[in-house]
Amino acid sequence: MARSILHPSDFSGASRAAFRKAIEMARSSRAELLIAHVLSPIVPVPGDGYVSPQMYDQLASSSRAWAQKRLDAVVAAAKKARVRVRGFLLEGAPSEEIVRFARARRVEIIVLGTHGRKGLAKLFVGSVAERVVAAATCPVLTVRGK
Repeated sequence: MARSILHPSDFSGASRAAFRKAIEMARSSRAELLIAHVLSPIVPVPGDGYVSPQMYDQLASSSRAWAQKRLDAVVAAAKKARVRVRGFLLEGAPSEEIVRFARARRVEIIVLGTHGRKGLAKLFVGSVAERVVAAATCPVLTVRGK
């Protein structure tokens, strides 16, 4: 039985499927559910023009506010399901931050959604789930989204 479960969420359909599984696992083992969303740094693309520091800060602030609102909604849904839960906003490269957070919090299992990309989409976008599975020191349960 796990005492702490990490559910990293990107708020997608794949994450919703994994969230349902994480809720089920947390409820059955009376574990605390940690929900984390990773904000990727905003990197201006060369050729898009100059981005002033004020504009950068405004973009980052609105992105953070949007993510916090979505995270609060997911945490509220977990509370409604009668699960002990805490939400966290992290910043950085998603797979690295998920693994670092899991280690720091001594998480016993990560329940992560996967989009199931193949071919060129996987080549260009990569797979956060794949990198987490490879680097995590605890078990990782991947749940395929719809």
